[in-house]
Amino acid sequence: MTTTRLARRTLLGAALGAGAVAAVGAPARALATPSGTIPGPASPVALDRVRLLESRYRQNMGRTVAYLRSVDLDRLLHTFRMTAGLPTSAEPCGGWEAPHVQLRGHSTGHLLSGLALTACHLGDDELADRGSRLVAALADCQAAIPATGQTPGYLSAFPEKAFVDLEAGKNVWAPYYTIHKIMAGLLDQHRLLGNEQAMAVLLGMVGWVDTRTSRLSREVMQKVLHTEFGGMNEVLANLWFVTGDPHHLELATRFEHDEIFGPLAERRNTLAGRHANTDIAKVVGAAVQWEATGEDRYHTIATYFWDQVVHHHSYVIGGNSNAEFFGPPGQVVSQLGENTCENCNSYNMLKLSRQLFLREPDRTEYMDYYEWTVLNQMLGEQDPDSAHGNVTYYTGLSSTASRKGKEGLVSDPGSYSSDYGNFSCDHGTAMETQVKFADSVYFTQDDAVLVNLFVPSVLDWEERCVRLRLETGYPYDERVRVVVERGGSFELRIRVPGWTERAGQPPALRVNGRSPGVVCRPGSYARVRRTWQEGDVLELALPMTPIWLAAPDNPAVHALTHGPLVLAGRYADDPPPTLPVVDPGTLRPETGFAEYSLEVDERRIRMSPFLDVHHEHYNVYWAQPPQLPQPKLVARYGFDELTGGFRDATGRWADAVLAGGASRIDRDGGGAVALNGAGGHVVLPEGLPSELAELTVAMLVRLDAIANSARVFDLGSNSQTYMFLTPRTGLGRARFAMKLSGMEGEDVIDADRALPVGSWTHVAITLGAGVGRLYFDGVEVGRNPALKMSPLLLGRTQRNYLGRSQNPRHPWLAGAVDDFRLYGVALAGEDVAALHAGSFDRWE
Repeated sequence: MTTTRLARRTLLGAALGAGAVAAVGAPARALATPSGTIPGPASPVALDRVRLLESRYRQNMGRTVAYLRSVDLDRLLHTFRMTAGLPTSAEPCGGWEAPHVQLRGHSTGHLLSGLALTACHLGDDELADRGSRLVAALADCQAAIPATGQTPGYLSAFPEKAFVDLEAGKNVWAPYYTIHKIMAGLLDQHRLLGNEQAMAVLLGMVGWVDTRTSRLSREVMQKVLHTEFGGMNEVLANLWFVTGDPHHLELATRFEHDEIFGPLAERRNTLAGRHANTDIAKVVGAAVQWEATGEDRYHTIATYFWDQVVHHHSYVIGGNSNAEFFGPPGQVVSQLGENTCENCNSYNMLKLSRQLFLREPDRTEYMDYYEWTVLNQMLGEQDPDSAHGNVTYYTGLSSTASRKGKEGLVSDPGSYSSDYGNFSCDHGTAMETQVKFADSVYFTQDDAVLVNLFVPSVLDWEERCVRLRLETGYPYDERVRVVVERGGSFELRIRVPGWTERAGQPPALRVNGRSPGVVCRPGSYARVRRTWQEGDVLELALPMTPIWLAAPDNPAVHALTHGPLVLAGRYADDPPPTLPVVDPGTLRPETGFAEYSLEVDERRIRMSPFLDVHHEHYNVYWAQPPQLPQPKLVARYGFDELTGGFRDATGRWADAVLAGGASRIDRDGGGAVALNGAGGHVVLPEGLPSELAELTVAMLVRLDAIANSARVFDLGSNSQTYMFLTPRTGLGRARFAMKLSGMEGEDVIDADRALPVGSWTHVAITLGAGVGRLYFDGVEVGRNPALKMSPLLLGRTQRNYLGRSQNPRHPWLAGAVDDFRLYGVALAGEDVAALHAGSFDRWE
């Protein structure tokens, strides 16, 4: 390898790029930065100015670099050549790169970026040459396209007809998504390595995009944007920083999706039910457009979205979404599953965080999130036992989860990706994520150097002839040392992570063993300005201790952390059926840093840093018994008086609300609610069963007609987290069921009959000590002695109904309901009988 030759080529490319920028008046932007970075008050350090030292980061990078060196370019080019009418005899790839899959070609874009990142960072001629060969082959395909009858400039692994169909309103799988990846990869090849052919091919594609979209009305273009298009606005705005051509910014605006940008610009969260990675990529583009134009609207879109996703839609490891879709704000425990936290989502959230940080470097929360997510999700997406850095698709967080690929995609054995058999978007993004750790360790701002991530490395700040060495075993070590190898007069700022606020003792900063007398506050920078001498040492001590963090939608459910690390219970091949209920007092340290054990169901479960748990089942969230005693009578709605709603007799809860045509009727001198079977229902307030280790639900119901799967009541948060009573199932019997998202099946109590029609029936369900009982008119009609789930797991339920299901496809209840009661205890049989008889007045 001749690193000198690569360095000269890189410098030549930088000079050519600078000349091109100067010629058209575009703003200067550092060449050696990855796709998606933006300049601002803080400046990124060129990738070739940072050298990683031995660490988990470098090990992960090494495995991915080995893959980038070995992957067969001809196999990835196979479908490009087929589309261009060029001969090819290469073996086709599998997964989403298979010849019949509409998403084929996207991995080649990620490969272009990965090769550019690593060649620049490592100064590696071999990787640079592989990138050049790949670009040249794509240029050949683009040149051959017009002979096939397709539009000049087009470049893809599938025919252009996909875009004709897309514009006609047909269902096509994300063609612009693939175009974006190829364009971003070409731009990285140019910006990082000075590859002029890559720019020529890219400009040809841009001309094609212009031709394709300029003839569409805004209405049609907005319909086109309903189909996932990656970050087309991002790459076009990024291109403007290189060319200065205002038309490239205008093209970027054509890819602004009003459906998502409109509400975000008004600071409205409409993310529930939306495909997460589709929208995150759009907002990454908005952040680049903010940098390019300075328009406040883009700033609002990007920062409001970031705040909502990070604080209201993210799990404890930093990832988001369940089965790739956002849930309602604040739902975490009620959205658990084996398909949470698609890794592509976090890849894009890291890009967004980094971009926003560069514009607002004093908001260290951007880098707090960045570090937390890298440590607890992205480092662990890669299999440490693989030679080529194989990765997962999801990072599941249900109690039965293990690191896994995407079902229906994997054609090679195992849970992780493979070299060729199961290409996916996450396999592609990992070619970038796992090789660009060096891009966010250091930043500069005027005469200050910012140390943001605690990654063992060496920085050459060539503008000031300064060299720093960062030495640490973090996150397994509490100490971070920055050693000055070449000094000078400058300010050294080191990020004090926000998580240290929970550590019980403050962080401590020392320079050459003494306190420099500067502020060392969690969630900020500690700043030391001096004339630094060779051999000076700045040391930051970050006390770490085990901390339980409560879930936002369920105060009884917690995750265990140690410093910046989320810990997971190791379950080998025997996972629990749902989140275990544990006593936090049983936690004890074990041999090894951040290693503990916890008593769960009469056995000790090893707790390890989540990033280290591979090839086995794990559990991250745990339920804990309530700290305080719960009220015996939690809520009671008698429906006896109309007050614009119906009052809770305990005074703790908001009024019940009638909806969908439900109406109040008289019953035995009091009131009840009639349900019309066509939308009528009662809405109870959010949060009803929260923090109840045991409970009783009791009420009166009269059926005017019976339909399978209608609901007498349904208390929950969504169609995967609930407890309900249905008057009849397909088995001809009433059933109570309870489920937490992520459980394979329901906890059920089947009655020995269906609810009767035409008469009032008193129904009651009691849950306690793992036993559930169902009563009709004070008589037990069903029992489950082995419940897997505690009612504690329901949490602060967000959707509580009488007469309606969480699932809108189920029928509505036809009849009437009255006297709904929720107790914080499992009533005994005689108490249920007394309740039915009207003689039970305890706690009233």
